[in-house]
Amino acid sequence: MRVSIDRQECIACGACYQECPSVFEENPDDTWSQITEPYRVKGDIALGDVPSEPDACARAGAEVCPVSIIHTG
Repeated sequence: MRVSIDRQECIACGACYQECPSVFEENPDDTWSQITEPYRVKGDIALGDVPSEPDACARAGAEVCPVSIIHTG
């Protein structure tokens, strides 16, 4: 499953990585959400490919985002 984050719209609330820390994490430089390293596409911190096991977790992380900037599909 492809996951993307519109990082410039992130409000740094932490909801996504509290819900799904295996896929989402806080960027230490700007505090916005990013994809964890194992799932990044070509090193892109805003784009990930998530296998079937954690995809329910990634969807849950996207659903709790209060500004709906995480997209899955």
